[in-house]
Order: sequence, then structure tokens, then C-alpha cells
Amino acid sequence: MPDTRTQIRRHVRDTPGVHFNQVGRDLDIATGQVQYHLRRLVRNDELAVERIGGRTHYFEPSFDPWERRALAFLRRETPREILVRLHADGPKRPKTLASDLDLARSTISWHVSTLAENRIVEKSDDRPMTLTLNRPDRTAELIEIVSPSLPDRLVDRFVRTVDELFE
Repeated sequence: MPDTRTQIRRHVRDTPGVHFNQVGRDLDIATGQVQYHLRRLVRNDELAVERIGGRTHYFEPSFDPWERRALAFLRRETPREILVRLHADGPKRPKTLASDLDLARSTISWHVSTLAENRIVEKSDDRPMTLTLNRPDRTAELIEIVSPSLPDRLVDRFVRTVDELFE
């Protein structure tokens, strides 16, 4: 049993913000085993857990709450693209982001609202509104640490396709 727990702890360390289902898939461990060991690791303060955007994500305890939220969003393709673009280009209007990323404005609006609620980005009070990264230097460091998994990218692309149908 400790070998499985060590394997899970190491995987979370190497893929911060990994969500529950991905741990089992990546390590080819039964869901019940993953659940049992993650609970023990969290209870022993060896891992931290956060429910972010409808998914349960796991982290090393050294990440602060803001970093945990940022990492969770960076594991998803569309929020990651938004954050990378804001990092590369600086402040942008949502309309420009939608055009640059070839996404529906409603998709951008939803993701930007979620990112703003979690204080990952800031919306300006002026009109037209501009978006900026809340912690640009730390965001840049986190971008280097994480990339979205294949299942996360597929879900995002499905949502984009459905969104385009109703645009």
C-alpha cells in the first residue's frame, strides 16, 4: 500500500493541480484505491485538495490558494489560452481575445468571468473593459509548470464546437 501512496504523492508533485479522475487514468489505479490514498494523503497534510470549477484538484501544500486556483485553470485549454495570451500581449479587451483565439464572445465572457471571480485576472472598471493578469510574474512561472491533459483539451474542444453551433 505505501508504494501506491508514494506513487500518487509523486504524481501530484509532478503534475500540480491534477484532478481526481486524471490521477487514476495516469497511474492506471482503480478509482477506489485512488480515492482511499488521496484521502489519507490529505488527512496527513501531505497533499492539499481544492474543488475548483466543478473538479477536485490536488496539490502539494506549499502552493497558496491563489496558486492552486491558477494551476487548476491552467490545466484547462481555453482558460490557459486566455492566460497565455494576456501574459504574452498584456492587457486586452474581451472582444480582441475572442478574435485572437477564434472563440465565441460568449465563451470568452464565461471563462473571463470565472477567472475574474477567482482573482486570476482583473477586469477594468472603464469602458471598454480591459483584462489584465492579477499576478503576472507568478502566472508566467505557473504556465511553465503545467499543461492541460488530453481529456481536458477534448472536453474544451467539444464545448467550443457546441458553442459555435449556437453562435
